[in-house]
Amino acid sequence: MQRYSDCPQILREFLIYHENIKGQSPLTISEYYLDLRMFLRFLKLMRNDMPITTKLEDIVIKDIDLGFLREIETSDIFDFLSYLANDRTVNPDSPSPDYGISPTARARKLSAIKSFYKYLTVRTKQLEENPVADLEYPKLRKSLPRYLTLEQSAALLKAVSGQNEKRDYAILMLFLNCGIRRSELVGLNLTDVYEDRIRVVGKGNKERFVYFGSACRKAIDAYLEERNQKVLTDNRALFGSRDGNRISVTAVHRLVKKALLQAGLDSTQFSAHKLRHTAATMMLSGGVDVKTVQEVLGHENLNTTQIYTHIENTELKIAAEANPLSKLDFSE
Repeated sequence: MQRYSDCPQILREFLIYHENIKGQSPLTISEYYLDLRMFLRFLKLMRNDMPITTKLEDIVIKDIDLGFLREIETSDIFDFLSYLANDRTVNPDSPSPDYGISPTARARKLSAIKSFYKYLTVRTKQLEENPVADLEYPKLRKSLPRYLTLEQSAALLKAVSGQNEKRDYAILMLFLNCGIRRSELVGLNLTDVYEDRIRVVGKGNKERFVYFGSACRKAIDAYLEERNQKVLTDNRALFGSRDGNRISVTAVHRLVKKALLQAGLDSTQFSAHKLRHTAATMMLSGGVDVKTVQEVLGHENLNTTQIYTHIENTELKIAAEANPLSKLDFSE
């Protein structure tokens, strides 16, 4: 927490709680820090009657304490949300910067504020009143996730070629069959591969097993013959790069884009994350229950967390076999 030395103590304690008790990822902690730092700077700007020319980034917040937060009202939160929607500069270094950040970005910042006040009122009971308890999130435009059809998925797998063909083919098979995230794939070790499943470390360092079909097993085996002949700087890693290191998220992004282009697909419309959507869509189209698919993906919703605990491993294995892509095999 040394990197958050400009925080008031009460915010540092909140970040420590989410890092060490809740086990949330460094990225989530960093986002909490940035969003809440902006929020507290804005409140201090409004409350201390500072000059209008004062930059938000120049405001010191280390002296903010519980007494300051106790005085915050719902109207102050509305003022902050209005500032984000109308006055917050987008791309400030641009010759013609825009003003007002997107509803999605505003929703993320409101979520951080809600988490902060929930910590203060419910978890630690330092405050009695929660000024954001009943605030609604900005209305977001809903769009359907983009995904590959079965035919496009087949074309993608069939088009894989090049020096790292076996590696890239195995990676695409894992994406399309297991629906794992890029960061989860990058983090896979040799010891995480079992006979019919992989052990995945997801968001918040939560572990789960994801089953795969026979074609995916065959692709992994073909790659392992090649991998076992190599020594990497981190020799635990399942997937390596050309320079002998563990494969990076950027390298995975590039290889997926390359495969898409080789398959004649629009690489601007699809990505590794879209392959995750494809896996989920294929499972659902195969008749798999939506709760089982959520468990396979490790996509935990706070409102439905409990339903995941009742899903049997046999159902997860059925989910893998029900995915039509688990039968596709173009390795020969």
